[in-house]
Amino acid sequence: MTLLEFFNGLGAIFQWTFQWLQNDFFLTWLMNYGAIVLGFVGFAIWMRLQAKYNAEAESNPDQLK
Repeated sequence: MTLLEFFNGLGAIFQWTFQWLQNDFFLTWLMNYGAIVLGFVGFAIWMRLQAKYNAEAESNPDQLK
């Protein structure tokens, strides 16, 4: 198998996947809103951890400032 055959096969897989996603509206809708929800959940977790770290930093007098 040559490198050209490998990349042609990889391109065919990508084209098949994207064509399949383009034709199925519900699946693309689900993936888009799923990514948005995961983004908000990740942001909420990040902000909660950051608040915990800030509170810990304020209560620790031995830290470098």
